[in-house]
Amino acid sequence: MAEAEVGDDVYGEDPTVRVLEQETASLLGKEAALFVPSGSMGNQIAVHLQTSPGQEVALGGESHSFDWELSGLAVLSGVQARPLPTQRGRFDVEQVRATLRNAGGFRPACKLLIVENTHNFQGGAVLPLEHLQQLRTAALARGARVHLDGARLWNASAASGVALAAYAASADSVMVCYSKGLGAPVGSALVGEAALIARARETRKLFGGGMRQVGVLAAPALLALRTQRERLVEDHARAKRLAQGLAALPGVEILHAPVETNIVFARFRGNDAAELKARLAAQHVLVGTVGPETMRFVTHLDVGDDDVARVLDSLRAVLRGA
Repeated sequence: MAEAEVGDDVYGEDPTVRVLEQETASLLGKEAALFVPSGSMGNQIAVHLQTSPGQEVALGGESHSFDWELSGLAVLSGVQARPLPTQRGRFDVEQVRATLRNAGGFRPACKLLIVENTHNFQGGAVLPLEHLQQLRTAALARGARVHLDGARLWNASAASGVALAAYAASADSVMVCYSKGLGAPVGSALVGEAALIARARETRKLFGGGMRQVGVLAAPALLALRTQRERLVEDHARAKRLAQGLAALPGVEILHAPVETNIVFARFRGNDAAELKARLAAQHVLVGTVGPETMRFVTHLDVGDDDVARVLDSLRAVLRGA
């Protein structure tokens, strides 16, 4: 970061950012990419550019864009969310086909489908390439576009062996995060056709995301992109080992099984998740709570084999009341 070559990125003059964007676009088989501060901003820019106010966006009812982006669809783009049920992130293709429509009568047009891969709140599930291709075909038949929330697309590719570009080909726009399993401190990218990304640069400014000498952030993102993708399988193996250890604890149920990537949801029946979280934090184990009895565990670059064992030891002690 200290040695990064920098320039004013608002004017497109930061050379480190340019290299990051070019390499990201190339990996995903798209024409261009735009460095953005967060995945949420990348998702919201994609929606803003591919819809019109008063339209609908179809997406999963547990998707990040629906549940975790502060109603940005409505506030920033004036569109209405049409949440659909999914199983491990997968849609009913016929339901999607029926939902994507032109305006008519009293009903708004629904012209964009958002797909998430891997799916965060369904346990880091990997969406099969064939399913994404079916959704793409359905959207094209209805004159609609597809945005892929690929915050953890690196994990999907590492787990499945499917190339990033093959996944990206199923969507008009793709968002990827450098700050998830790859270990960069901050940053994401929106990827797509050159014309779309040129407009995205303007929308990024509109949303307050223009940054100046941001090569200091692009440099670790570039390093992460080049060096950390292959090691993601280690995170997946640790998450599976963690899930096995959790399942052996009394009263613990693994949700969204089987674990496919680096996210584990566990229900601790009869225990208050917030209280467990606080007691674990006192032992320097940080987890998330997702409901009164459910916690979310994520393995990543900073979690090693010894850490998995320590988490399980801490939980055993906490559950015993020690």
